Amino acid sequence: MKNRFLSNILLTFIWVALTGNFLFANYFFGFLLSFFMLWLITSGTGDAKYFRILPKVITFFFFFLYELVKANLQVAYEVMTPNYNMTPGIVKVPLDVKTNLEITFLANLISLTPGTLSLDVSDDKKVLYVHSMYITSKESFIRSIKNGFEKRILEILR
Repeated sequence: MKNRFLSNILLTFIWVALTGNFLFANYFFGFLLSFFMLWLITSGTGDAKYFRILPKVITFFFFFLYELVKANLQVAYEVMTPNYNMTPGIVKVPLDVKTNLEITFLANLISLTPGTLSLDVSDDKKVLYVHSMYITSKESFIRSIKNGFEKRILEILR
């Protein structure tokens, strides 16, 4: 997988050097073109993990960006208005992620999003305790974590 990514990057730089256009759009087009070429060349070999994971990583990036902007706007609104709209609480989120890497990744993503903070992981690594500024429903908060960050982490890392 690492070799495919490095080949993709190398072909992108070759494309940019050959065209002589150093704009972001040309880098992006070169990356997509080399991704497609590598996919065509290796389609019959059975080693397609890179081609399955890369689109998931890109969608995960945009999902995280969306969640980050949404949380920032929510916290900024809370700071700028005189009303107190927060309903803070600590929620016990059951985990489907198992490894230390997966749990750390999930906890850090939750903490990077404004308004939420990962507090602790249980000793048996089956529960993550999360503090949130806005808990209207405990079940919907848990569902948003499990169907959001955790689901996407499992798709990428497993």
